Amino acid sequence: MTVLSEQEFRVKCDKALDAARRALLPFADSEDFEVELQNGVLNLVFEEPSEAKFVVSPNAPVRQIWVSAMARSYKLSWAPELEAFALNGETLSQLLDRLAHTFLAG
Repeated sequence: MTVLSEQEFRVKCDKALDAARRALLPFADSEDFEVELQNGVLNLVFEEPSEAKFVVSPNAPVRQIWVSAMARSYKLSWAPELEAFALNGETLSQLLDRLAHTFLAG
């Protein structure tokens, strides 16, 4: 396991959140939900099929990105082999895409 310095974590985290935001924008436009990146926190805001918000935030003390979505919590650590924050081999962008599709299919 690679332990990042706080500065490395912040740089990689900012890049990961921005990349996830950019990856989700076309899907968000076609499915009419909001993707907002403010103050280092990424929010996915849904009005349909029900009101919901997914919150993606850095947790610097443990060097993870935490995702709160659909009453669950996901904790992604830096995976050097993927050059991404990941959980069980699924990157942040892949996880958010899957969760958004699951929620919208709901």
